[in-house]
Amino acid sequence: MARVKRIGSCWALTTLVLFLAPAASATIRYTISLDHPEQHIFHIRMEIPNARNGTDVAIPAWNALYQIRDFAYRISHVRAGEKPDPSHALAIRKLDKQTWQIDTAPATDSTARNADIIVEYATEWDEQGPFNSQLDSHHAFINYAEVLMYVPDRRGEDTEVAFENVPPEWQITAELPSSNHPASFTASSYDALVDAPTEAGKFEQFAFDSLGAHFRVVADGTNWNKSHLETFLRRITEYELRLMNGAPFQRYTFFFHIDPSADINGGGMEHSYSTAIASSSTEGAAAIAAHEFFHAWNVKRIRPQALEPVDFTKEQYTRALWFAEGVTSTYAAFTLERSGLWSKDQFYADLGRQIETLESRPARKWQSVEESSVDTWLEKYEGYNRPERSISYYNKGQILGVLLDLSIRDATDNHRCLDDVLRRMNVKYAQQGRFYNDSDDIRAAVQEVAGVNYEDFFRRYVAGTDDLPYESFLSAAGLELKAAAAKTAGVGFVPAMSGKVLKVSALQSGGAAEQAGLQNGDIILAVNDSRDDKKFAALLRGALPGDTVTLRIGRGGNEMEISFPAATREDNRYFIAEVAHPTEKQLRIRDGILHGTTN
Repeated sequence: MARVKRIGSCWALTTLVLFLAPAASATIRYTISLDHPEQHIFHIRMEIPNARNGTDVAIPAWNALYQIRDFAYRISHVRAGEKPDPSHALAIRKLDKQTWQIDTAPATDSTARNADIIVEYATEWDEQGPFNSQLDSHHAFINYAEVLMYVPDRRGEDTEVAFENVPPEWQITAELPSSNHPASFTASSYDALVDAPTEAGKFEQFAFDSLGAHFRVVADGTNWNKSHLETFLRRITEYELRLMNGAPFQRYTFFFHIDPSADINGGGMEHSYSTAIASSSTEGAAAIAAHEFFHAWNVKRIRPQALEPVDFTKEQYTRALWFAEGVTSTYAAFTLERSGLWSKDQFYADLGRQIETLESRPARKWQSVEESSVDTWLEKYEGYNRPERSISYYNKGQILGVLLDLSIRDATDNHRCLDDVLRRMNVKYAQQGRFYNDSDDIRAAVQEVAGVNYEDFFRRYVAGTDDLPYESFLSAAGLELKAAAAKTAGVGFVPAMSGKVLKVSALQSGGAAEQAGLQNGDIILAVNDSRDDKKFAALLRGALPGDTVTLRIGRGGNEMEISFPAATREDNRYFIAEVAHPTEKQLRIRDGILHGTTN
């Protein structure tokens, strides 16, 4: 049974099973059929009441990732009819790649009028979450913006989504209110609906409370430890809730897909009242959760004006992703260390790796972190991700977050810190329903907290490409940056997942792999005679200098074999170390950054 309770101005779902009473219909209602899940096709029925003649329906061009992915290419068999008998077809005409226009006059009647209409279509999805949707014999995971059309000028109306032909024993859950209709949810708008993913299947779940907020954990997979995951999440949520002076919600759901076959790096997608996370391990899932949960404030509520309102039809540019995503990564690292899930040495090692990553990318000399934020829409192109072409706003933004924290602590004798900046922006923007103006308002908040001018910092390191003076910032906490040359094996390219296949990317110019004929975009079909794609990444990482690497690759519909020697590569490794004789102020700042305290 489902129990629904009122929480402030929103509703929260306690639980959902498939035995519910009928409900009143919402303004715009969707029915999603999960029949024959092994075919990977969602069959959608969309009911639009009181539709005017020439009503448009559309499917977003992007969602979850800052990439134009054109979900329309997955849609087929679009047709429209009028209630109560949809067999009387309505004329439907495609206007552009993602928009269809419907006449409310039946084909046998030239009189156009407002009518209750039905749109039906199919969409195929079999891509692992959290950024995609999937329907297979095991489960369904749905990002609604990828599968549900909307009426562009009626996005603000109430919606309801109901599921039918659900496989026996499957549960369905979302952080949405349930209606009285079996297996259904409601939302106050299309935008609210698509901000709440749904999981269906034989998942496991548990719950816990932390500082006045209730948390549900929905986990699907074969390689996770409930006790460990709960311990990790309790520490993460408690620390971040205390940091931000409480939750902006009363309920929140973690959706986890934890399986050894997942991308070893995993990934997560934030939502206002939930997050969806994929990882190969419990520990990896927890590390991602520290980042994604902080998004409940930074991005979802402390939000750049440039991202509002959401435009589903085209790119939306902001120069502030270095703060929205990169500084969220700063706080993921702070959370893991300050909650005791990392040691301080792990925190130092992670910061050293971030610096190493940035310093290894020649593009840092000409692409600013603001430009990287704007260029996020280019990340789907393999050539863009080459070290000489781009930097990551996640990577440099995380470093800038640490440097800003050190700088603020130094300027205020450790009386204020970056935590105060986030809390100030939370009060000024999130709690007032306002949005900030990219880096200008971030700088203003930093200046208000620190009491000094930060125009030079933002001009040189945020909008500009000056080298980051790590030593001058780290010294405030009695820390120093050390570098050591390290020789490692390199295969001359970066293996990158593209959909369900591993491809060659960031191919080293003039390297042995390129000289042997390898090209960016080649699909890796086998590594050293192994066709087990789950082992490809490990086999490539395990190559020793001088080893022969043999790849079976696909290119243009043809297969070929390419062999080349793994080369010896010399890289700088960066380490953070504590100075031998820190001053009293340095010790206070170091203790503050490690424990999240001021004095």
